[in-house]
Amino acid sequence: MNAKTALPAVAMTAVSMVLTLAVVVMWLGTAMPWPVALVVGLGIDGGWLATLAYERRLAAQGDPSTGVTAVGWSFGLVASGVLVAHALTAEESAGAWLAVAWLPLAAKALWLVHGLWERTALTPGALGAIRGIQQEARDEAAVARARLRAEAATEETRLTAVTQAGARVAHVQAKTAQTLSRAWSTLETARDGEDTGRALTSVTSRVTPGVTPAWELPVWGPTEPVPALALEAAPALTDGELDRLVDEIRHSETPALSYREMATRFRAAGHSASEVRLRAAWKRMVA
Repeated sequence: MNAKTALPAVAMTAVSMVLTLAVVVMWLGTAMPWPVALVVGLGIDGGWLATLAYERRLAAQGDPSTGVTAVGWSFGLVASGVLVAHALTAEESAGAWLAVAWLPLAAKALWLVHGLWERTALTPGALGAIRGIQQEARDEAAVARARLRAEAATEETRLTAVTQAGARVAHVQAKTAQTLSRAWSTLETARDGEDTGRALTSVTSRVTPGVTPAWELPVWGPTEPVPALALEAAPALTDGELDRLVDEIRHSETPALSYREMATRFRAAGHSASEVRLRAAWKRMVA
């Protein structure tokens, strides 16, 4: 890279010096002896070359000088001025000489670019480290993109599975609810039917004479545990005692307890009675 930036500047400087020397010899050779014109041309090129060498030496030491740089640009302006003056006074090919009059300034600009490159140039080791860091960053970015794509695909699969499982659960629940609804309708029809009522009455009238049964549908909900029965069976209660206990438990709270609550407290207190007798006592007390 050093040669790529230095060689154009060297070539442009050489061309500019040759053109400047030739123009000075041709332009001043008519007014003075040509050796004197040659000395003037070499003086301009030599001063420019010496200033450029000194400027490059200071730049290599890391101690650039603004004054030396200004002198170098002054020599470049003088060379360009000589070329422009010759082009303006030339009777032939004035445009061609004007076209090359910018070469000295272009050579100085190329040396400026070369100096800027030298101040920012990096060693091969540093360039290798930078390439390694950039490659590592690209690798990490590629791995991160692959991980995100894999996680997105996994999440999509999981959501699909959850959705399908939820749909199956909802379908089963709907079928179960439909089955329960039909069973409930069947129980309701059986409870309200006249034939069912007469059949139940004919069965229970022999056990509890004078009591008309009222059958209720089961209630879906939480249940309360029933205490264990004592090892020794409690003595059977008479109808009067049973009625008194049912009425006492029913009115132990305000408002009066329901049958289910009364039955739970009745058995929790250790009393014993069949469901048919207990319900018959409840009917008598409510009536």
